[in-house]
Amino acid sequence: MRRRLINSTLAVVLVVIAVFGVSLVIVETRTISSSAQESVDSEALRLVSIVDSRILGGENVTPQVLSEQIDPDRYARIALPGRPPVEIGERPTGSVIRGTAQGEEGENVTVEESRSAVTREVGRTLLIIGAVALLAVIAAVLLAVRQANKLASPLTDLAETAERLGSGDPRPRHKRYAVPELDRVADVLDSSAERIARMLTAERRLAADASHQLRTPLTALSMRLEEISATDDLDTVKEEAMIALTQVERLTDVVERLLTNARDPRTGSAVAFDLDEVVKQQLEEWRPAYRGEGRAVVASGRAGMRAVGTPGAVAQVLAALIENSLMHGGGTVALRTRVTGNQAVIEVTDEGPGVPADLGARIFERTISGRNSTGIGLAVARDLAEADGGRLELLQQHPPVFALFLSREARTRKTPKEPERPVR
Repeated sequence: MRRRLINSTLAVVLVVIAVFGVSLVIVETRTISSSAQESVDSEALRLVSIVDSRILGGENVTPQVLSEQIDPDRYARIALPGRPPVEIGERPTGSVIRGTAQGEEGENVTVEESRSAVTREVGRTLLIIGAVALLAVIAAVLLAVRQANKLASPLTDLAETAERLGSGDPRPRHKRYAVPELDRVADVLDSSAERIARMLTAERRLAADASHQLRTPLTALSMRLEEISATDDLDTVKEEAMIALTQVERLTDVVERLLTNARDPRTGSAVAFDLDEVVKQQLEEWRPAYRGEGRAVVASGRAGMRAVGTPGAVAQVLAALIENSLMHGGGTVALRTRVTGNQAVIEVTDEGPGVPADLGARIFERTISGRNSTGIGLAVARDLAEADGGRLELLQQHPPVFALFLSREARTRKTPKEPERPVR
């Protein structure tokens, strides 16, 4: 591309120089020739006037007297009536420029100059024109090289950016070149890079979230299946199978929810649901794990509340909080439901050491964890809560109190106050 730009610019400059240079040479040559002819004619007229004045004054017309009146490089011949001609200077050979003049006393003056002087003047003019043309060509080449680099370098950068995108490096460069067309291409490539980066981030996030969120349900399901395989009691098998089916349904809901959040985190499928059922299901699922650790998980607070949200997502949030207390907390874990304004609140607290002071404001950030864990659970829990229009907050660090806020179901008629749920 650089060579094409340089060649095209140079061709344009050469055409311009050829057109205007040839015209200028022709004009200058004619001008110099005309000027030389006029100078010779003028000198012949001047000599004839001098000869006339000397003849009228009775003075002699000699070469010595007239030699000072003529250019040394020129030749003059004065033909006088009845007298021998007077010659001044050396007569040139070859092509000459000749000027003649007729005097009042009948004398005839001829002035000649070699055309080589005109040729030398034309040569000097051509040399000047050629030098100017050469400077113009050099300047044109330099400008063409600069312009070619200005256009080719951005294209090289854009090609490198496209190659980086194809090789899996979606970082936008945000580099512009002050050329509208190239800047437009750079804008499109940067936008594509940002979209690819978002897609890769979403894929990695989905993989991490799925790995984290599916681990607990799969472990619980595996435990149920082991209990089924280890017992011969038909009633126990049926009970455990029903619980396993419930966990499978929850597992399916978890997968669908993760896929939905990966496509658009703002997409929710909120419905009115019984909050007690979700709390009860979580207690049943986590009690075996807590019993294995010599701990307990209980529920208390307002009973009979209906909230607006996605039951599976709310269950996932509570599961993340309960698992967090199992891993990092201590003592009994308590789930307490209460009402504040038009919101239903589920608080999860334990008797452990609480959240370190340096993690309080960052506890919901990804990869932030007080111990050797993934740091994903609480971040996913907050995303799930916000997707349904709720919010997840850390109300207290010592002892730790996490609260899930959900909208309550709008009531169309007055109903009795919900009873308090006993601790169980």
